[in-house]
Amino acid sequence: MNLLYRLFSTVAIGLLLPLLVLHPKLRLGVRRRLGLYREEGVWPAPKGPGPRIWFHGASAGDLHALMPVLRALKAKVPHATWILSTMTNSGLAAAEKIKAEVDGVTVLPYDLPGATRRAVRTLAPDLLVLEYAEIWPNLIDAVHAKGAAIAVTNGRFSEALVGRYRRFYALFGNPLLQVDLLLMREEVEAERARLLGAPRDRVLVTGNTKFDNLSRAPDPGVIDALSAAFALGGAPLFVAGSTHEGEEPALLSAFAEMRAVVPTLRLLIAPRYTERGPKVQLLAKGAGFSAVLRTEAKAEPADVLVLNTIGELTAAYALATLVFVGGSFVSRGGQNILEPAALGKPVLFGPNMANFRDSVEVLLGRGGIQVGSPDRLGALACDLLARPEELSRLGEMARTAVAKVSGASTRNAEALARLLKVSPL
Repeated sequence: MNLLYRLFSTVAIGLLLPLLVLHPKLRLGVRRRLGLYREEGVWPAPKGPGPRIWFHGASAGDLHALMPVLRALKAKVPHATWILSTMTNSGLAAAEKIKAEVDGVTVLPYDLPGATRRAVRTLAPDLLVLEYAEIWPNLIDAVHAKGAAIAVTNGRFSEALVGRYRRFYALFGNPLLQVDLLLMREEVEAERARLLGAPRDRVLVTGNTKFDNLSRAPDPGVIDALSAAFALGGAPLFVAGSTHEGEEPALLSAFAEMRAVVPTLRLLIAPRYTERGPKVQLLAKGAGFSAVLRTEAKAEPADVLVLNTIGELTAAYALATLVFVGGSFVSRGGQNILEPAALGKPVLFGPNMANFRDSVEVLLGRGGIQVGSPDRLGALACDLLARPEELSRLGEMARTAVAKVSGASTRNAEALARLLKVSPL
């Protein structure tokens, strides 16, 4: 990186530093953001004789997409020391939940020449793995100067910003020339990387690792326990997962319509926030249904089952005949629709899926059905429930659609292992 960028970053970040220090999402770990570590020597202490591998994701969502790659690479490089960095306070909170899987959690240094050099000297990576478009020129320069490898996973460059990137790189120097491997989500993203000057032989299309981060198949014992607690006895089950405030009345109204087609149908509602369970139970009773909370279930049948526990939603999906995924009839932006699809379940969701556009592209027309408005849910579900063979066909389509986009994490781990000159196992 040229001198002009070093001067620019020093002045720009220096002027912004008071705001950065006070920013509610960035104010934790200021010393480490300046590359200042109190620990003596290399941090964290080496776990074994293998390489030191540093993964960085800016936010909680980025870490969520990175972890399948880290886990896959860990199986290939078992004696490595693993460092995880993030940028936001929410990222740090997410990292706390998975810190047992790594050897150290920290924050990314500000992209200042001194801060990045100090951080790299302390963390001493043999490989730096950046997520999405986390292209930090001074950091990349410091890692490159140390002789370590640099890779980008889930790479993406916004079409709207390509022109700005090109002007920036023309003025300040192109950091992509120092990146050893760019693992891009799609061919269109790969072509943008090439247009920005990345060497063609360093750009690979490996897919989106977010699709690999689905929950593992539920334990059969958990499925049996949930079925017994609610006395399902093999009854058909409509599961509404991760619902938000304002969605349950429409679901209860749709359920009343469905009952006219399938009188034995039961409804399981899993509110996104479990503390809303009692309120959802009251709504169900107010609509004329018997309703029971999971925490109070005594193996007695009820019309509406309210899952107010953590860790059983995947088991509920496994028991489902048909699934609706919440957060999509309100402004929340939707919840994960691929989890039930991976279990072979037809999935309904509302129009507000801003947070899961990639997943909608995978599933729409392939076992996933978008419902335009809440008042259409009942009629659509009734039509499907009246055709069991269609439900089976849609479920298999959903399972196949998810399987086709899976595997990016394994491909990325194999490419990273080659970069480390480690033979894939």
